[in-house]
Amino acid sequence: MTKILMVCLGNICRSPLAEGILKSKVFGFKTIVDSAGTGEYHKGEKPDKRSISIAKKKNIDITGQSARKFLIEDFDKFDLIYVMDNSNYENVIALARNEDDKSKVKLILNEIFPNENLDIPDPYYGGSFGFKNVYNMLDEACDIIAKKINSNG
Repeated sequence: MTKILMVCLGNICRSPLAEGILKSKVFGFKTIVDSAGTGEYHKGEKPDKRSISIAKKKNIDITGQSARKFLIEDFDKFDLIYVMDNSNYENVIALARNEDDKSKVKLILNEIFPNENLDIPDPYYGGSFGFKNVYNMLDEACDIIAKKINSNG
C-alpha cells in the first residue's frame, strides 16, 4: 500500500487538484492519496470553485474534499509527501523530525523536470487560465507518479 500526501499553502487550489488527479490515475492500485495545506486559513472548506470546475471538466470530482493543515503526524502516515512549491517544501521540511521524514518530501514538478526545483504557481489570485495551466502541470506529474506506483506494485 502506497500512501501519498499532496501539500500546498491553503489546501483549496493545487493540492486538492493533485489529490483528485492522482486518485483518478491509480484507481484500482493499492494507493491512498490525501492532501493538506501548510497554513490553516481554509480549514474545513471545500476546494476553490475554480479547482472544482477544471477537475469536473476532466471528469474528476473533488467536491468531497475538505481543507486541513499539514501535521507532524503526516510524516508517519504517508510514504511520499509531494509539495507544490519551494515555500511549501521549506515549511514541511521545517517540521521534519529526522532525515527519514525529510526523505519523504519532494517537489512535485521534479517528477517532470528532475532536480530543477520548479514551483507549481499558485492560481488563487489569477483567472481560470491559471487553474487550467496548473491542472495540466499536475496531470503530467501525476502520470509519472502513477507509472512509478504501478511498476512498484
